[in-house]
Amino acid sequence: MNTLSQESSGYFINSKKIFQNGHTFKDKTIDKVFEFAYAMTFGEGEHRDHRTGGTMNRKKGQIFINTFQGKLSELGVYNTFFQSNQEAYAKLSKPDFEVYGLGEWDDSDIALDEIKFSVKSTKFYGNLLLLETKDWSKKGEYLPNLNTDKNCIYHYFVLVRIKPDGEKMMSRNRLLYSNDINKEQLYSLIKSEKWEYDVPGYITNDDLKSLIGNNFILPQKSLLNGKIPMDAENYYIQSGDMRDFSELIKTF
Repeated sequence: MNTLSQESSGYFINSKKIFQNGHTFKDKTIDKVFEFAYAMTFGEGEHRDHRTGGTMNRKKGQIFINTFQGKLSELGVYNTFFQSNQEAYAKLSKPDFEVYGLGEWDDSDIALDEIKFSVKSTKFYGNLLLLETKDWSKKGEYLPNLNTDKNCIYHYFVLVRIKPDGEKMMSRNRLLYSNDINKEQLYSLIKSEKWEYDVPGYITNDDLKSLIGNNFILPQKSLLNGKIPMDAENYYIQSGDMRDFSELIKTF
């Protein structure tokens, strides 16, 4: 694993993978994910407006597009299972579209029997899997689930990249920092794009413990690539150092 390069202006990526075009979501998938993200943002559901250890409070436009791209990322993993190992795909937990209230969450993003997957999304040009340091114990346990009936160990962490850049798209249309958004306008904007994904890789829980033990930390308020301020402190791994997810799927 490679540490980020450090310069006076911040931290810089030095181990990356180029986004692989060609994996496109179906229209019916976009429709279903749109309705889920809208309900979680403007309906009965509720997402927290800040990251663990973070200071920024997100507007509803930000929460919507983060929720939308996060659920697309989970479905990107389902699609990869389907393409690589249909026998294993048949055993996966079903995609979760239940609308949760604040303080409620599902046990894991995806499960295969007793194996738990955590799916992390980023923009198509992103090259980091980030995990907020305040969410994880030194043993690689997910602290919000510790001492509850929920699973606190994730066996695998999968990074999925989504194209286009939804936040930039929302910002161009002056919706990203808004709390009052017309549903039809938002739907039309989402449907005007072709939504693609790739899966640059995954890490194991042992890899996470190695990141923690070796202080692979991107500090709060530091600048990524010299320009992107970090709202919270995160453990990180670069995409170029991640394992091949399609090869993992074939082992199940």
